[in-house]
Amino acid sequence: SGVAVEKPVYNHVTGLLDPPELIHPPKILFIEGLHPLFDPRIRNLLDFSIYLDISKEVKFAWKIQRDMAERGESLESVKASIEARKSDFNAYVDPQRRYADVIIEVLPTQLIPDKGEPEVLRVRLVMREGVKHFSPVYLFDEGSTISWTPCGRKLSCSYPGIQFFYGPDTYFSNEVSVLEMDGQFDRLDELIYVESHLSNLSTKYYGEVTQQMLKHA
Repeated sequence: SGVAVEKPVYNHVTGLLDPPELIHPPKILFIEGLHPLFDPRIRNLLDFSIYLDISKEVKFAWKIQRDMAERGESLESVKASIEARKSDFNAYVDPQRRYADVIIEVLPTQLIPDKGEPEVLRVRLVMREGVKHFSPVYLFDEGSTISWTPCGRKLSCSYPGIQFFYGPDTYFSNEVSVLEMDGQFDRLDELIYVESHLSNLSTKYYGEVTQQMLKHA
């Protein structure tokens, strides 16, 4: 059922629209954009939703890298662009996170005190409880609160190291489970050690997460 539609294509390199592409009704449809959860008429049709919540510090660093290095814009123009969009973001984009089933938060590290540019990141996976056909990932023991520093004999960890956290929390009055990683891996192939302690990954086989990380790094 359904009809084919022509979808606009935004070019992140040029900042302009490319020619539209024809989309036929698939068995599984992924919708990506700034406002998929804003309109309840669309929101209520979604089976599962993910919101990518990037902190202002990380967002600024990424935008500087893209717009200055790839588009040749000045620092002043980048700052002006961010300021011009702030009110629209606060009104239309940011409120959508409360409706998401999973929120991926990208934040500056807490392992380096008084760090300026966020070169090392802290990523939090916030997973709502009670979502149909979805079981939150957990570390070691489901429902417990766990802090884990795996560096040592098992992993090659240079400064500032790696820390994991898992535990229950609330998010906009919803019960959630949170899985957090702060820091970075020296060798991605060693991620297999961490993967072995995670449950409910819904992978097809053991080691798939590590393999995909190595493939797309």
